[in-house]
Amino acid sequence: IGLCCKSLIDNRDQFMDRKHEKYERLIARCKELPPTPTAVAHPCDESSLRGALEAAEMGILTPILVGPRGKIESVAQQFNLDISAYTLIDAEHSVAAAAAAVQLVREGKAEMLMKGSLHTDELMGAVVRSSTGLRTGRRISHAFIMDVPSLDRAIIVTDAAINIFPTLEDKKHIIQNAIDLSIALGFPKPKVAILSAMETVNPDVPSTVEAAALCKMADRKQITGGLLDGPLALDNAIDLNAARIKKIDSPVAGMADILIAPDLEAGNMLAKSLTFMADADAAGIVLGARVPIILTSRADSVMTRLASCAIAALVAQSRRAETKLSS
Repeated sequence: IGLCCKSLIDNRDQFMDRKHEKYERLIARCKELPPTPTAVAHPCDESSLRGALEAAEMGILTPILVGPRGKIESVAQQFNLDISAYTLIDAEHSVAAAAAAVQLVREGKAEMLMKGSLHTDELMGAVVRSSTGLRTGRRISHAFIMDVPSLDRAIIVTDAAINIFPTLEDKKHIIQNAIDLSIALGFPKPKVAILSAMETVNPDVPSTVEAAALCKMADRKQITGGLLDGPLALDNAIDLNAARIKKIDSPVAGMADILIAPDLEAGNMLAKSLTFMADADAAGIVLGARVPIILTSRADSVMTRLASCAIAALVAQSRRAETKLSS
């Protein structure tokens, strides 16, 4: 990972003038859509409340603020944030706010869910609850949509936040979620690289065996909508020259749109290496639930927060279109 990120850094200055351009294109697409009703769970600090309001001002979403009324109003007053135009639903504490926000989705009053200033575990606990949550037949997974200045396209990295040691079946869902996300963002037939430490199948390295199995699953239409190849090392997944040197004949090698990490640790380190060593931004989203879930961090820039909201809105729009077609 370090060597690959260094190669990105070497030429980063000539690419910095196009930093954020991929996110800006996604946000621009949202301006053509009506704002998406969004349940914002426990927005009780400046970052989470301001993030929801900024996305609302851009026309990306319409927030429904869910949490302790006194706390939310106090934060709004302290930081001069106008919440008068938006619905505020009182909930006693963070756990209650997560449950109430999920219920708004179940009732059809919200088409997206957004994390406020509560722990991710609290929000996801309400999402995955068997009787009152938002589970579907899919495994829930996380994806980073990364804007790397030195690349000509946004890349999706998954799973860096939810599935710690995903099984082969889990990876099938993780890949399908990522492919569907790419299509919703306007990138049909994405190229999917299943990462490992090497590009050959080695029985002593389980991730290489699983990568080969996943590619065969795609051949048998168990995974659809994308082009899969693996195992691939990171360098020959995203760099054409590296793929040529290794003599890898593949429509994916060197041109991957989606990077599937073997486990959470690898995915998390890859995403953070790109962020801190290659000046990338990482917009996050949770997929596989009834609605897209926006996970933002207090460390996120304004652009990254807006991009996360825009990505979720485009996914929600894609689902609306699918529902309309099926009906």
